[in-house]
Amino acid sequence: MEDLNIKQMLLAARTIASEKNLPEEKILEVIEMAIAAAWRRDNGERGQNVRAELDTNTGEAEVFVQYEVVDGEEAYNPVNEIALEDARKKQADIEIGEIIEEKFPVETFGRVAAQVAKQVILQRLREAEREIILEEYEDKIGTIVSGTISKIDPKVIRIDIGKATGIMPQREQIHGEYFSIGQRVKVLIKTITRGDVDASGRERPRAPELILSRGDAKFVEILFEKEVPELETGMVEICGIARDAGKRTKMAVRSTMPGVDPVGTFVGSRGMRVQSVMNEIGERERIDIITWSENPSEFIREALSPAEVVKVEIENDNKATVYVAEDQQSIAIGRGGQNVKLASQLTGYELDIELAKKEEKKPRGNIEDDLFNALNEADEVDVVSNLDGDEPDNEKFGGEEQ
Repeated sequence: MEDLNIKQMLLAARTIASEKNLPEEKILEVIEMAIAAAWRRDNGERGQNVRAELDTNTGEAEVFVQYEVVDGEEAYNPVNEIALEDARKKQADIEIGEIIEEKFPVETFGRVAAQVAKQVILQRLREAEREIILEEYEDKIGTIVSGTISKIDPKVIRIDIGKATGIMPQREQIHGEYFSIGQRVKVLIKTITRGDVDASGRERPRAPELILSRGDAKFVEILFEKEVPELETGMVEICGIARDAGKRTKMAVRSTMPGVDPVGTFVGSRGMRVQSVMNEIGERERIDIITWSENPSEFIREALSPAEVVKVEIENDNKATVYVAEDQQSIAIGRGGQNVKLASQLTGYELDIELAKKEEKKPRGNIEDDLFNALNEADEVDVVSNLDGDEPDNEKFGGEEQ
C-alpha cells in the first residue's frame, strides 16, 4: 500500500489547469472523480455509485457509496440498491425511491488504484480543456469558417479551425470530394455533441465533439447569403433547400418586392453568383433555382423542373399525383429517382409520377389526296355551270364559228 498524497495531486492538477486556462472548480471536480474511481478499484465493486468530497485546505478526502431504497420484498441489486428495512436502520425517515449514502474515509491506495487515479485525472483534464474550447464556438454554430485538414480517416476527416479541432463525418461530406493533409477548406459548424444515449435511455458521458459539414443544405444557403446582398436587405428570400450533396441541389426562392426577379437575382449577371457557389461545392453538383409559390400545384410544377408537367392532382396535405408526357417521365423522375426525391423534400409532398393519357387526334390525309379532291370539285362546278346554257360559248373556250 502507498499513501494518497492528495495535496500533491491537487498541486499538479492546478499547474496543468493554469497552463490550459481551466477554472479551479473544474479541477476540484476532476480530482474528486479520480479519487472515487481509485477507491472503487480498491474497496468497491464494479457498477457501484461512488462520489468523493475533497477538502482542499486539509488535503483530506471522503467517499460516499450511494444506494437507492427499494421495497425489501422485491428482488434488488445489492451493488447499488438497499432494502427499505435495512435503510431505516441507518436513517429512520428514509422512503422508497430515495438515495441513502454510506461514508468511508480515504487513507491509502494500492499501486494499481493510484495509477487509475492518475489516468482519470489526465483524461478528465483533456475533456475539460476540450469542453472549455468548444464553449467558445457555441455562438458560431450555423456559420462557415475556414480550416486546415489535419487527418484523413476512412469515415471521418479532422479539421483544425483555430483553437479547436472538429470532425467531418462521412455523412457530412460532399460525395466525390477528396482532400489532402494541409489543404485549406471552408466548412459549416453544424453542432457540438456532448453525449449519447444508451439502450435504457440514460445519457452516457462522452468527450465533446465539434461536428463540421460541407454536405448540409445550410452550407449552400450561407454561401448564397455571401453572394446575394439582396438577401440581407430582404428583397428576396430563400424559402427552402433540398440537397443531395455532390449531385444536385434544388432551392426555392421568392421576391418580396414587385418587379424583382428572384431567380435572376440568385443567378446573377452572366450566372456569376451561382457560379461562385458552384466553385466552392464543385462543378459536379447541379443547382436548380426555382420560384416559390403558395399554390401547391404550381410549386410542384416548378420543383420538378426541368421536366414539363401536364397536370398536378393534390390528393391530401402530403401526397400528390403528377402527370407528365411519356418523353418527360424519365426527366421528372431523374437518375436514380433523384429529381422527384428532391422535389418531394422541397415541397413537402409525396409525389407519384404518372403518364398522361394521349389526346385522340383526327387523321389527316396526304397532300396529293387533298389536291386531287380540290381539282375534282373545281371540274364539277364548271360542268354544272355549262349545263345551264343551250350551247357552249365557243368564244369563252377560244373556238371559231363554222
